[in-house]
Amino acid sequence: MKIIDDIKLDFNDVLIRPRRSNLSSRSEVDTIREFSFPHASRKLSCSPIMAANMDTTGSFEMAKCLSKFQAITCLHKHYTANQLINFFENNQNILHLVFCSIGTSQKDIDKIKYVYNQLKENNKNIPNICIDIANGYSENFVNKAYTIRKMYPEIIIIAGNVVTPEMTEELILRGGVDIVKIGIGSGSVCTTRLKTGIGYPQLSAIMECGDAAHGLGGHICSDGGCVIPADICKAFGGNADFVMLGGMLAGTDCCDGEWEYEWRCKTLGEDETRNKEWWQPFDPQYPTEKRKVYLKFYGMSSKEAMSKHDGGVANYRTSEGRCVRIPYKGTTQNIMQDILGGIRSACTYIGAKSIKDFSKKTIFIRVNNTHNRIYEKYDK
Repeated sequence: MKIIDDIKLDFNDVLIRPRRSNLSSRSEVDTIREFSFPHASRKLSCSPIMAANMDTTGSFEMAKCLSKFQAITCLHKHYTANQLINFFENNQNILHLVFCSIGTSQKDIDKIKYVYNQLKENNKNIPNICIDIANGYSENFVNKAYTIRKMYPEIIIIAGNVVTPEMTEELILRGGVDIVKIGIGSGSVCTTRLKTGIGYPQLSAIMECGDAAHGLGGHICSDGGCVIPADICKAFGGNADFVMLGGMLAGTDCCDGEWEYEWRCKTLGEDETRNKEWWQPFDPQYPTEKRKVYLKFYGMSSKEAMSKHDGGVANYRTSEGRCVRIPYKGTTQNIMQDILGGIRSACTYIGAKSIKDFSKKTIFIRVNNTHNRIYEKYDK
């Protein structure tokens, strides 16, 4: 047994100190970054925000929407081979901004082989890959990552999750990984820390793993823990190259999954509908229209996810995710504009002309309070 006494930090433990800036407008900030990688021959130009490969947020519609911002979507791994083939054949223009997610099972690897073979036979380009498992500390994970690297030497590979520099280096050096996904237990619907006691404060994990990855020419993606746009800014300030979002995008219009709806009868006059315009349940007697109200959102190691995709929780496992009802947030486009607007504003406060410069200009201040919460209860 060993105790590490160094203080480890999360997003709510710090603020970013402002400094003199010669930027006169947020519009001057460049939110696009150019990336090259230690293994992939491909390069990538993008806004380094990623939609998480959860079965709600990692959707085809999300990919189409985020591509308008030059942001990335990691598709969830539960699409069928034919669904993936159809999507990629018809959306080659956004291929570089979409990652195809797999686990380490032979079934997953066989599926991706089939998809990629079909695309190549039809003279189509193949997408990049996200290898995603909850615990990235197994020898098998590193070996499978290397196997996929040998199969597809040109593509960009994201893999994780880990939270320590040593495993970050291992995945880059021996697994052939280009971008290491950082975060264990920090997600909004993850209960791994509650069930296992395992985890690492997200900001410190980013700073330590980012330093390790950059020394080898690799990159990291912060996965989990972002609740507000400020957290994304802090992740970039802490040396994250990419930031992956699940809960912040969940509940927007591009999400897949189980939606709850309210219905409106079109035949009622304006006076009649003013006070009772929307109601449930659906009444088949009247012409109606519907709107989204709540989305069922759950962790991918939750009972709900395992019941949906794996036939239930195996007797040697426990659920490590919660299930919540998220109110409809509106359009994904509005959320992305809010996020990128926050990043641009932060850049003007510290004199960073681009996201790439953000970490170079960042000085963190440790605090015991990040903002005034008196009116939070009135927020809608």
